[in-house]
Amino acid sequence: MRRTRVIAFAMVAGLLCSTTPAYAKTPKPTLAQIEAAKKAEAAKRTAANKAAATLNAANQTLRTLTAKSDAARASYQRAQAELSVAIKVSTAAAAHAKLTSEAVSAAHRVIGRLASNAYIMGGGLTDIEPLLSSNGPQDLADRLSILGTLGSNNSTALDRYKAAEIVARAAKKQADDAKAAQIVATEKVAAAKKIADDAKAAQQVEVSKLQKVQDKLMKELASAKKVRTTLEQQRQLALLEEANANQAAVTPGQKKVWPDLGFKGRSTIRSTEAQRIKAVAYAKKQVLARKPYVWGAQGPNSYDCSGLVYAAYKSAGLGYPGWDRLNAALYSVATMHVKFADLVPGDLLFYSFNGTVGSIHHITIYAGNGMMWEANSRSKGLIYSNMYSINGLMPFGGRV
Repeated sequence: MRRTRVIAFAMVAGLLCSTTPAYAKTPKPTLAQIEAAKKAEAAKRTAANKAAATLNAANQTLRTLTAKSDAARASYQRAQAELSVAIKVSTAAAAHAKLTSEAVSAAHRVIGRLASNAYIMGGGLTDIEPLLSSNGPQDLADRLSILGTLGSNNSTALDRYKAAEIVARAAKKQADDAKAAQIVATEKVAAAKKIADDAKAAQQVEVSKLQKVQDKLMKELASAKKVRTTLEQQRQLALLEEANANQAAVTPGQKKVWPDLGFKGRSTIRSTEAQRIKAVAYAKKQVLARKPYVWGAQGPNSYDCSGLVYAAYKSAGLGYPGWDRLNAALYSVATMHVKFADLVPGDLLFYSFNGTVGSIHHITIYAGNGMMWEANSRSKGLIYSNMYSINGLMPFGGRV
């Protein structure tokens, strides 16, 4: 009956407080380890900077080769256009020469035949008929004069033919020469373009390789920096733990512990060692994140003492109905009591106004070495502190 009243009183009067995360002792890196990490980070930074400089030079060379390749491409295209024009000019000149040659040849054949028939008198009757039908010497002389004119015209036509032929040949030769020169120029430009393109491709391969090297070095630099930072943070936290533990060792805190009145809790536990470690890690993370204390809160943005205990073990895998949100007093009843000498990280610590279960007002998570993680108050928030730093410590811990 008395036990029932105690529990009921605890449910009504127990104040919800924030809990502190418990965790195993933080490793303490040596100054030599940190110095070695700094040197490793500096070496990686030097290598990364050197690779960056090499990569910048390679990129500049690549840009130069790209410009040369583009210029070669433009020159090649201009040469192709000029070659096309030269081919058209050459073709037109050849066609013109052919037509002129054919026309003059035809005229030359006709006139030659007439002249031959007229002077040799060995042609057909049709050709010499004008001579045979002359009316006397004067008429014949007139007709011979006409043939002489025809012969003169024939010479003129022949001269024109020869001149046209010379012009046509000259035009064709010029066009052919231009075509040959353009072909040579085009081949040279194409060769230059190929050299530039090949150089550009080779340089691009090299740049890609250098980029991969630099990316790898930057990742290694980031990793080295993280190692160095982690070692420094671990050492600082370890030094803090040592200082607090040393303070606990010389603090007359035992007089703040209530005498053991024989209160009993659960006879069994529900958590494993792995779950206790997870719960401690969760609580530690919330404290290091400087989450605020808010009465009645159980995360994830703020906590009170019992709210942090509940959230920490819930994150470790415990759930309803085996694990539920209680106040500090009820958690003392719902855990198995252990002696201080048997405390392990993850066990719960309780604080009372007068040494009774009903007056328990605060709960924390043991961190080892006499330290604890707790959600202390609105003014202090979530902190890492000495287990004897609060008056009214109950003479037992609670294992979940």
